[in-house]
Amino acid sequence: MIEARRLHILRAVADHRTVTAAAAALYLTPSAVSQQLAALEQETGHRLVERSAKGARLTPAGEILLSHANAVLAQLERAEAELAAYGSGEAGTVTVAAFATGIGLVVAPAIGSLARTAPGIRVRVQDAEGDESLLMVLDRQVDVAVAVEYRGAPGEDDARLTRVPLYAEPFDVVLPPDHALADRERIALADLAKDPWIGQSAGNPCHDVTVLACEYAGFAPRLEHVSDDFRAVVALTAAGAGVTLVPRSALLGTDLTGVVVRPVDGVAPTRRVFAAVRRGAETHPLIRPVLDALKEAAEPSL
Repeated sequence: MIEARRLHILRAVADHRTVTAAAAALYLTPSAVSQQLAALEQETGHRLVERSAKGARLTPAGEILLSHANAVLAQLERAEAELAAYGSGEAGTVTVAAFATGIGLVVAPAIGSLARTAPGIRVRVQDAEGDESLLMVLDRQVDVAVAVEYRGAPGEDDARLTRVPLYAEPFDVVLPPDHALADRERIALADLAKDPWIGQSAGNPCHDVTVLACEYAGFAPRLEHVSDDFRAVVALTAAGAGVTLVPRSALLGTDLTGVVVRPVDGVAPTRRVFAAVRRGAETHPLIRPVLDALKEAAEPSL
C-alpha cells in the first residue's frame, strides 16, 4: 500500500530538484526524505529518483507515479474540503502568501471584507515573491498564493494547482525629470536602449517582464542597479542612476518626487496576477470565501 505522505515527498523532490531543498521545504531532514523515498521505491518495486551532482530527478517510473500522485493528492484535498463542510467549517485560519503590492492591492481589502462577511475566518499573511508562493502552497506551508505569471510558472492546466485570475496591470516607464524623453506623453522602449537600467534580481518575475519587454523592443537592457524594492528603484531613478519599468500598482503610495512616469508607447508589458491553491482545495469552506474575497477586491481597475 502506497502512503500518501510519501507521494507528497516525491512531488516535493520533483518540484525542488534536490533532496536537501525538498527536505527544507517540508521541515524534514534530508535523511528522513531519503528514507521515505527508499520506502516508496520498495512499495512500488521501482527506482523512482536518480541523484547526481546536479541534483535529483525522477526516473520514467517516478514520472508515472507523480502523475498519479497529483490526482491522489488533489482528491485528498477534496475529501478534506467535504469533511470540513460537513463539520460546518465556519471558523478557522487560512494562510496566504503574497508579494508586497499584491498584499496592499487585494489581500488587505479581502481581509477587511471577510471581517464583515465571514468573521470566523482568520487570515494570516506571509510576504513572499510571486515565484516563491506557489511552491509554498504545494509544500503545504500556506493555503493560498497570490502569485505572478513568470517564465516557468505552472500553467492553468497544471494538475497540482487550481488558479483564479485576479488582475492584470501594465508597467510604466519611470525616468529622471531631466531625461531627454521626459517631455513625451508616451515612451517607446526602443528609445531607451542606450540608457542604464534599474531592475529586479534574476528570479523575480518583474525581472523577466523587463528583460522580455526590452528584448521584444530589440535590445538587451544594461542593468546597472538591482533592487526588489520598488521604492528603492524609484529613488535610484530620481537620483539619475537610470531608467526603469515599474508595475502601476507599485507606484501607488510611492514618493514620485523627482521622477517622471509615462506609459509605454505600443503594447505595454503586463503583470498578470492570480490566486492559487492546491487542486481540490478550492471548495474548502474556509478557502472558498478567501478566494471569493480576493477576486472581489481585484475587480476595480487600476
